[in-house]
Amino acid sequence: MQELVGRVIEAKVTDSNDKYYFMQKAGVTFQMLKSEMDAEGKTLHIGGLITGFAYENENHQMQMTRKLPKVQIGHYAWGEVVAQRRDLGVFVNIGLPNKDVVISLDTLPTIMALWPQKGDRVMLSLMVDNKGRLWGKLADESIFKAVTLKARPALKNENITATVFRLKMVGTFVLTDEYYMGFVHPDERDREPRLGEVVKARVIGVRQDGLLNLSLKPRAYEAISQDAKMLLAMLEHNQTHTLPFTDKSDPKAIKEYFGISKGQFKRAIGNLLKQRLVQQSEGQLKLVNKEN
Repeated sequence: MQELVGRVIEAKVTDSNDKYYFMQKAGVTFQMLKSEMDAEGKTLHIGGLITGFAYENENHQMQMTRKLPKVQIGHYAWGEVVAQRRDLGVFVNIGLPNKDVVISLDTLPTIMALWPQKGDRVMLSLMVDNKGRLWGKLADESIFKAVTLKARPALKNENITATVFRLKMVGTFVLTDEYYMGFVHPDERDREPRLGEVVKARVIGVRQDGLLNLSLKPRAYEAISQDAKMLLAMLEHNQTHTLPFTDKSDPKAIKEYFGISKGQFKRAIGNLLKQRLVQQSEGQLKLVNKEN
């Protein structure tokens, strides 16, 4: 049985009932949902041969499926995490009927808070232990290096989506949706992302070897308040990039023009001044680095 589990095999149909076909290979009996063949518009006959993926389902029954998973022994692909179990590891959906594969806690981060959570994704292949049990095997760095592309310098300052695949003391390694490898230094994040987490990042540098240096922190204007964003937008759209207001302006005039209190206005200006995005001069608020 150990030689059959986790592999695509050809088996001989021996019986059927209302729900399943039954087939045998090397003395082992497998079941397969009739609905799979119905979906293909086909019917199996006793004595015929059928090819499918062999595994042990969640009820410890041997099963075959025509829906061949991309994740196989020696074949790596993405799988979606569906559950955690503290004493076992994480369960990953790779598309098998009645079966999620487990990635052992022995190969997961020591800190459980950094384990993949439901909805995260991991790249994995399959392995079979000496008891014939099917397990998920996380892709290591060599696998990710084999599938990555060299990033272009033009990607600098672009927003990207990436999946965390390795956690190290020096920082976090990710793979972008475009299959570029990226690195996040601890200074460029507010917390350590967990394994398998899908993150939004921006490119702050492109190394000569094509590795992206990334930041998970927002740009300065993204980190400011909604009131400050409003002021920035108004300055951007003004032809002279100025507004005839400062933190000394009349509260009533501020309320009429901006629709916010003077306190809100002062906090917004203070935020923008701290980010060095504006300056106050001659009774005006001016956008920095914009030609008048």
